[in-house]
Amino acid sequence: MKRFLTLACVLFAGTGAAQAQELRSLCPDRPGLGTPACTVDRGHVVAELGVVDWSLDQDDSTRTDSWTMGDLLLRYGVTGDMEVQVGWTALGAVRARDKLAGTISHGSGIGDVTLAVRRNLSHPDGSGFSAAVMPYVTLPTGGATIGAGDWGSGLIVPLSYSLSDSFSIALTPEVDAAVDADRRGRHLAFGGVIGLGAQIGEAVSGALEFQALRDEDPSGHATKKLASLSLAWQPRGDLQLDAGAVAGLNAASPDVELYVGITRRF
Repeated sequence: MKRFLTLACVLFAGTGAAQAQELRSLCPDRPGLGTPACTVDRGHVVAELGVVDWSLDQDDSTRTDSWTMGDLLLRYGVTGDMEVQVGWTALGAVRARDKLAGTISHGSGIGDVTLAVRRNLSHPDGSGFSAAVMPYVTLPTGGATIGAGDWGSGLIVPLSYSLSDSFSIALTPEVDAAVDADRRGRHLAFGGVIGLGAQIGEAVSGALEFQALRDEDPSGHATKKLASLSLAWQPRGDLQLDAGAVAGLNAASPDVELYVGITRRF
């Protein structure tokens, strides 16, 4: 009996190790501007947290500093190639200083809730040529500071291709029904992200990305252009730490953005 229990424990431990080995490589949405085509393993949860994010937007008359903290994204693998997502920002704050008058205004509040489904069409682990479709909707649960004020929706189509074991390219086109600046109604917005990813070491990766987003808001049309550099470190298979910087390339874009975050798979 004792030998049987010992053998059973060995087999159970071996089975658990085999199941762990069957998990795909961790493939977070963070960091960067684009969206990966990979999906979470069935029955598993990936939690991604933007610990702190700061951005600066200024011109000759105004300086605006914006922060978000606790930007949470939960991803659950429904099948081997489909996941569902829930995103929410716990706290956002904005501080605006009028350079001419010397006055300062500020506000804070919670963000909207985003619901999404990602269905992978090719290589759910993100290897080779990987493609997915991801419809989403935002619910106006946030306050006036960082909430949109009305519901919005959109469709993202992540695409990626592995050039080698160390390099990959990615493209993320999207089209959105974005909320109007007056917080009532929606308008067309569209654009995309193109990026080059590199495996720098065994546990470190980086990405250089560029984004252009056309916004057809009734109050004024604009095209945002951004460049991003991000780094990620995976000390073990179910954990990632990341940091990134984004620079605005034209007057319609924020000047700079810096952020750090963490991802954990359960």
